[in-house]
Amino acid sequence: MNIPFIEKGFIPSDPVAPDSLKGVPRLQTNPSRWQGDNWKDFVQDLRSAGIDVLENRSDCSVFVTDAGGLAYGLPHGIVRPDSAHDVSGVLKAAQTHGVPVTTRGGGLTTEGESVAFGGLLLDMSSMNRVLKINPGTMTVRTEAGIFWHQLAEVLRREGLDYLSAPLNLTASVGGTLGVGGIDVNSPRLGCSADQAVALQVVTPTGEIVECSEHENPEIMERVLLGYGQFGVITEATLKIRKFTPITIRYFYYSSLRIAIEDLQFIAENDASDYSGILTILDRAITLLVAFDSDERETRFNSCWKRRLRGHGEAGFGLHMAGYYILHPWRFQEAAYIAGRRFKLFPEFSRTEFMRDSRIIDRTVVFSQAVWKFWGGPQMVIPDLSSNAEKFAEAVERGNAVCRKYFRYYTLYCVGIKLRGRLPRYEMSCIPPDANGIAYGCEFEPMLRDTHYSRDYLQSFKNEIYDIGVNMGLSYYRFGGMMKGYVRRVFGDELVDKHLAMKRAADPAMILNAEVIF
Repeated sequence: MNIPFIEKGFIPSDPVAPDSLKGVPRLQTNPSRWQGDNWKDFVQDLRSAGIDVLENRSDCSVFVTDAGGLAYGLPHGIVRPDSAHDVSGVLKAAQTHGVPVTTRGGGLTTEGESVAFGGLLLDMSSMNRVLKINPGTMTVRTEAGIFWHQLAEVLRREGLDYLSAPLNLTASVGGTLGVGGIDVNSPRLGCSADQAVALQVVTPTGEIVECSEHENPEIMERVLLGYGQFGVITEATLKIRKFTPITIRYFYYSSLRIAIEDLQFIAENDASDYSGILTILDRAITLLVAFDSDERETRFNSCWKRRLRGHGEAGFGLHMAGYYILHPWRFQEAAYIAGRRFKLFPEFSRTEFMRDSRIIDRTVVFSQAVWKFWGGPQMVIPDLSSNAEKFAEAVERGNAVCRKYFRYYTLYCVGIKLRGRLPRYEMSCIPPDANGIAYGCEFEPMLRDTHYSRDYLQSFKNEIYDIGVNMGLSYYRFGGMMKGYVRRVFGDELVDKHLAMKRAADPAMILNAEVIF
């Protein structure tokens, strides 16, 4: 196995060490391929109902992997539904014939959750219309296969905006609601799933159900943050707001713990409209603080700014220069940090996106930067979510694992405001001991054009996941190739409770099979 960047003390002598894979059988990393029993009868039933099934290898190969680029599988066929009735027909036939159905929106999973290992792949991106914008109630009704950047474009024409969405806006609305969804305004507004007012859901047995907090609330609570186990979201009514350009301020740190403490201080005091941490290794740590209005920024400057311990860019640059002068053997690291800073930060202030020193459209800016600086043929993003008290330690421990395995990496930290103890949080990315606000960190190696073995990357991810088990944390993304951790994290009692609900809702266990259960 060719492992790049081998340096003394840099990687373990055994990159697939037993302690990294403790309790996780190797064969559990991907499910076996479904063998195709009853496929022809299933397809015949769908076609007789007017539902087109694409079976050409060229069509199926488009979906052979997800954004992670580590899990590979090939569906037997694809359906691109036009309506909830199409989805209903698919799931009813799947229950009858025992055919697994994998749903996919933007395909931005990294553990193979949206990869079909045989069976049918339901490509929800065909359902991408905005159905109604209601300025009176400040809501939008949209089909759930729409990508966030498409929704944003339609809302912008009316001077409106979504509330909270993932930074990578090629994610679909339905997929995001199913896993949570975080943004740099989540410390103030909560996750994307908490912006849903009502849903249209097709249950695993094919019933088309309208649900909200008042109508079929138990279905809504199971589907939101349900990781695709309890239904397919076909339409969503979401909260919206007036569109505003934003101003961004940056504070620079050389200490992860101090930066995290300042991030928590801002979130817990509602001191800004947006906040998050983005790092270059653990040497250059940037706390982003942004505002929708002059009033909010003025209040921040008068009440909170002086209590932050970060540096301005010039002061931090001098600090970094002094450090690397005293550590000349780290010149290559210094060159990488400087190069990445001078390439990345101008992307947030390009003239075509700015007006009066404000970012006109953060949708374009952030989503473009995500793909330009973090995308690639492989993306590995294990994560941890925590209550406030454990967060700094969790990030520091995860950072040490990144240092152990990779020369270059980045961390992304953000808070998530909670709406009490909703049932949707019970077995999800929201840790059970978080009160008021939870925090999460993504650990992302910069793989660039280097190809690592899957064993090496899986070993890295498992060491991050082990931290979560050890500290009693949760994860933003679970299932897929880290399915073996679900019981270790949540315990048999809770998992068995949700498994019983899954079996009751999905008797043939066909919807997104093998992702969680």
